[in-house]
Amino acid sequence: MIESAKLQRILEGALLAAAKPVPLEKLQELFLDGEKPELSRLEEVLAALGESLAERGFELKKVASGYRFQVRQELSEWVGRLWEEKPQKYSRAVMETLSIIAYRQPITRGDIEKIRGVAVSTQIVQTLLEHEWVRVVGYRDVPGRPAMYATTRQFLDYFALSSLEQLPALAEIRDLESVNRELSLDEDKPLGRIIEFPQIDPGADDSAIDEEAAAAAAIGTRPISEILGDVDARLAEAARADGLQAAVATDLPTEQDSAAEPGLADASTRRQDG
Repeated sequence: MIESAKLQRILEGALLAAAKPVPLEKLQELFLDGEKPELSRLEEVLAALGESLAERGFELKKVASGYRFQVRQELSEWVGRLWEEKPQKYSRAVMETLSIIAYRQPITRGDIEKIRGVAVSTQIVQTLLEHEWVRVVGYRDVPGRPAMYATTRQFLDYFALSSLEQLPALAEIRDLESVNRELSLDEDKPLGRIIEFPQIDPGADDSAIDEEAAAAAAIGTRPISEILGDVDARLAEAARADGLQAAVATDLPTEQDSAAEPGLADASTRRQDG
């Protein structure tokens, strides 16, 4: 049996040499049958390795695809200056769409549009597919057979998550407080990780609404709270307009009122004769 100190150095070297996260089973394959450690022992050694890096500039992180070394988040401001090219920034529309898929997967493009209240452009979906953050996992059995999207291991790896259970509860996400009335959190589900969005009519037409990408992106840069606020304002305006129309209809004279005032009718007849 390999001693723990040497085993730790072997694992450390393997992870430093790897260009991507390494699963526990792959680390176990580094050893011959006679010296192959149990998976539980590998986990213990990796845990000890992670603790030994507490004062270092990098850390051992377990993500969906396995274990990897990564620079600590608080040092990214300085380390990021090693690269002249600035990291790509994504629009609010892209991140909102990705968040909805993560919390409500599997989901169709039509369902996403119903939740966001605006069209989801083809460019947004293509961006998520190209980054391999989402993938098509099936097709809904309705007319048009719309594709159903779900997140991938690459999505979890990129955001340093080992599973979807590590997604923050919706209440922890800034600028989304006003969306709570649109959501139903099941108390039986742990920490509110699983989100129930408004029920979607399975017989509804799920065909996507293709609009100009620029227009959709411009609308999508607005926060959800602002979008819902505009919806409430339009509903209130429509209610006031309906009330005004009803009041005007009540004040208009009816045929019975005209018959009850013959003087008005005679005056109208004389004007016509003149």
